[in-house]
Amino acid sequence: MIPVSEPRLDGNEKRYLAECIDSGWISAEGPFVERFERAFAARIGRAEGVAVCNGTAALEAALYGVGVREGDEVIMPAFTIISCAVAALRLGARPVLVDLDPETWCMDVAQVAARITARTRVVMPVHIFGHPVDMDPLFELRERHGWRLVEDAAEVHGAQYCSRRWGGRWVNCGAMGDAAATSFYANKIVTTGEGGMVLTDDPEVAGRARSYRNLCFRAERRFFHTELGYNFRLTNLQAAVGLAQVERMDEFIADKERIAGWYREALAGVPGLRFMRARSWARPVYWVYAVELEPARGLEAATVMERLRARGIGTRPFFLGLHEQPALRERGLFAGESYPHTERAYRQGFYLPSGVTLTAEEVGQVAAALREALA
Repeated sequence: MIPVSEPRLDGNEKRYLAECIDSGWISAEGPFVERFERAFAARIGRAEGVAVCNGTAALEAALYGVGVREGDEVIMPAFTIISCAVAALRLGARPVLVDLDPETWCMDVAQVAARITARTRVVMPVHIFGHPVDMDPLFELRERHGWRLVEDAAEVHGAQYCSRRWGGRWVNCGAMGDAAATSFYANKIVTTGEGGMVLTDDPEVAGRARSYRNLCFRAERRFFHTELGYNFRLTNLQAAVGLAQVERMDEFIADKERIAGWYREALAGVPGLRFMRARSWARPVYWVYAVELEPARGLEAATVMERLRARGIGTRPFFLGLHEQPALRERGLFAGESYPHTERAYRQGFYLPSGVTLTAEEVGQVAAALREALA
């Protein structure tokens, strides 16, 4: 079986983990947590990093950090993981949706203006599958309306956006909003197995996120709480792995680019397949290699994925739109709403094995199996 993703852990991971064990520092109080925060934040271009236990916690802590509270609205894409909606709901806010851009699968920023209300507190661009959201239109809207911008940068470690608002410079995803949240799940470019981080340049936002991840302890009086937080802490063991991963981040990004090139060559000329189209203002990192079937082929993703599984090829489906999630609809959300591009992407899209350990020979096997599965 060729898995969807497999991490590479042959750098300093074992040495740093041994340091944790030898020192006895295995909890969130250990020194690797701060070292990892500093290293990853610096690599992305942020002043502050706040490590947490997973990407969902990072989203919630970031929203809390910028001041989201009950009754607020958070605009986000329909095409994203449910974590984005959950983070807003747990703070008493309401997710408000827009459809995707069918060429990049990122949110269609042209739809955001029509969804802004007096209750809009945050717009959450979710950079999808390694490709940046078109951020400049959001910067312009933020200047007019004054809401906060919180990036979901879970899938774009190292991706860059060329921004007119930043003087035509290339800026790292995760370094553009008032805050950003990222994930270090096992399939991410930088992994700690489970983990996440809030990124910001605002010390007040960082301070609120740090408090939230640690049960909102008061600095001057332990076990005394004026707000409710959660235990979202990352352990020293996980941070040790993360630090070793950050040291090789550029290498991993190059691996992803090389794998994407192999796929482009191996799948060239296959009819009825659509791939992510990188925009001129984007330097994607090809976190995963995603494909979408043209409906005219008469096949849905689930059928092709099952055929690939039978041939020993692991795949993953695209996101089911938030507006179609039963758990959210049962809460009375998104009644009567439809997002056609999101609906099509879920039914027609999936991604192929894309881990950094993948070889050219394995990519050839995947491509051959996909050709057979489409026949």
